[in-house]
Parts: sequence; structure tokens; C-alpha cells
Amino acid sequence: MRFLNPAEVAQLADLIDARYRALVLVGAYGGLRIGELAGLRRRRIDLLRGTVDVAETVNELKGRLVVGPPKTRASRRKVSLPLGVMEELADHLRAPGRPTDQVFKAQGGGQLRISNFRRNIWRPAVADANLAGLRIHDLRHTAVALWIAAGASPKEVAARAGHISVSFVLDRYGHLFPEADTALRARLDSLFRAATEHRRNTVA
Repeated sequence: MRFLNPAEVAQLADLIDARYRALVLVGAYGGLRIGELAGLRRRRIDLLRGTVDVAETVNELKGRLVVGPPKTRASRRKVSLPLGVMEELADHLRAPGRPTDQVFKAQGGGQLRISNFRRNIWRPAVADANLAGLRIHDLRHTAVALWIAAGASPKEVAARAGHISVSFVLDRYGHLFPEADTALRARLDSLFRAATEHRRNTVA
């Protein structure tokens, strides 16, 4: 697994074809799989609530595109996105389109074909950003790492990522939680010290 930091995400979003800037950001902060990004329709975006409804996915089997629901019940989910990412997505959606249209289309319009996207768009952008070897799926790993850094619990990570079990999250990403626990301890210490100082000032 490879994890980008926020600066690297921003760099990649700046350097990729502008039509896919929002795809990078939704992948890196929302944790959607590439098939879920390719299957995302405009009607599934709630700009007011800041959520994305993951209800369809696209797979490429022997050169044939297959569109259908996510494989598991857990994968069918709503994911909230940071305000800044939703603003980028809103800007992307200013282009005219029907509610049933895909959010991210192929270069010539129509359904995004993942193999073409990887070859023609992704790899050149990764090279320009000096992120050699970065896979599209690493955006999903990046999202999980950012959630954990922001204080998400294993249960929250599982729900956002569409994993069936918390144990899977801990098996795969458990090494990231000790750092988050240290950050939590620091926040708790700040609360303790602030309360103690307030009490001393009140008594005095």
C-alpha cells in the first residue's frame, strides 16, 4: 500500500487532465474505488449535504464494460466529503448534463473505460508529479490514512470504505492507528490542562 500526503494529492490533482481533477480529490478524500468513481452518476451527488451515494460500479471484463450495483451491502454507502472537495465537485458539475449521466466521462464522452484512463491519463500525470509507481487504488489507501489521521475510528473507516468488518480494517490499516492514538492523547491532554487551569483561576 502507498499513502499520499495532502500536498501530494494536491499536486497530482493540479497536474492531471483538468477533467479528472475532481476524480483525484474524490478518490483521495472519499475512498471510492475506481470502478465506483467510473460508475458515479450526477444524481448521486448531494451538494447540499456534502455526500456521495455509492450505488453503482463499473468493471471491465475481457474488454466489455459491466455496470451494476456494488458487490456487497456494505459497499452500497453514502460518503461525506470535505467542503473543499465538494466545492471542486460542484465546479466540475457545472458542465451541462442529465441526472443519469456519469460524473466522470471518457475523454471523448461516454462511459469511462478504466484501462484507457490508466494508460492515457493516470500514468502521464503520475510521472509529471514524480510519483512513479502510484496506482489508482492508492488513492483509496490514501483516503483511509487521512481519515485515521483525522481521528476516525476503525468502525467509521469500515463504514466509509464499504468494508464488511472492522477486523479487516484493523488487519490492513491497524499500523496507522497508534499515531492517531497519540494525536488523541495530545488532544485529551489539552482538554485536561485547560480545565485544570480554569479551575485554578476560579478558585484563586
